[in-house]
Amino acid sequence: MLKSNLRKKVIKIREKNNKYNIKINFSKIKDFLNKKKIKKKIIGGYFPVNFEVDDLELLKIFEKNNFKISLPVIKKNFQMNFYRWTFSDPLKINRYGIPEPEKKSLIIPDIIFVPLVAFDKKLNRLGYGGGYYDRLIANLSKKKKIIKIGLALHVQEINKVPINKYDQKLDYVITNKSIIK
Repeated sequence: MLKSNLRKKVIKIREKNNKYNIKINFSKIKDFLNKKKIKKKIIGGYFPVNFEVDDLELLKIFEKNNFKISLPVIKKNFQMNFYRWTFSDPLKINRYGIPEPEKKSLIIPDIIFVPLVAFDKKLNRLGYGGGYYDRLIANLSKKKKIIKIGLALHVQEINKVPINKYDQKLDYVITNKSIIK
């Protein structure tokens, strides 16, 4: 199946299943990070759109636990960077209708929560097709070791994500039902 057809199919499934804005339990992620002995303190999140798993409550709890949080800002040429953000900071709407922080303090997260359309057991991710996260992950990985965690509903899992040489694997996928590693 072509990536574009697969996207449409899984987005419909995600929308149907996430009408009620299913959230992933913070204690599940915190326990997972503790078990893995991950003590990193800079979290990169995203502002959820199109029935993506909502990570904002997670980010709020991380912020209350003295983590620095950040959100991406989309740039030209299919690029994006993360900027420091707090829940008291304003957001502006970008050309795609997605809220972004003001470009004040560029930051490189240690852990990135990655939205996705679909995933498979081999930790491959299908995004929206622009390659923003693939470019971002490739660029940030040259600067430091980052942990890439996809957030999804369990119904977004498919047998095999079609991939190419530019696609970046995730380190983990955490769903409302399980953790794939």
